[in-house]
Amino acid sequence: MRIIAGAHKGARLNSPSGANTRPTADRVKESLFSMLDGYGVLPAANVLDLFAGSGGLGFEAMSRGAAQVDFVDSSLSSIRSLRANADKLGLDHSADVHASDVLQYLSGLPEPEDPEARTFDIVFMDPPYPLGEDAVTQILSRLAGHLDMESIVIVERAARSPEPTMPAGLEIFRAKTFGETAIHFIQLAGESESR
Repeated sequence: MRIIAGAHKGARLNSPSGANTRPTADRVKESLFSMLDGYGVLPAANVLDLFAGSGGLGFEAMSRGAAQVDFVDSSLSSIRSLRANADKLGLDHSADVHASDVLQYLSGLPEPEDPEARTFDIVFMDPPYPLGEDAVTQILSRLAGHLDMESIVIVERAARSPEPTMPAGLEIFRAKTFGETAIHFIQLAGESESR
């Protein structure tokens, strides 16, 4: 797996051992980031990469101008790969790696009314395909309080999977299918007029 554009174009990423990760194909990644470029959200973005694996999406975002990425994964081999990739790219100062279950991580974030609360400009959510629909909706529900009106959540799923069920306050504003992969762009409800 490699970074396809930006400051670290061509850099190869260390991948976790085992068969539990499913890197995003280059053509899907290129289309995804072309759309994000069009929305103007990448420069200086605060990014959250859930189910990060090797960090292909988060590191691609950093290569293209994102300021900070929080990587979350519960697999120890993924955590090792994420830390090795951050070190290899010289991005360990702006890449925070969290060894955690995604729901536990989100539950541990300060509540929106807390002065320490975090807001993410871009959230990548590329869960293992078998993750149940209820879990996907629960994660999206927890995310809603950490978004603002410009934030975009990208959910990558198998094309044969149903469209993610939106919790109150979120809506899908764009969806695209690439062969076996479907990408859903999600935002706070009521923002579709601006995109």
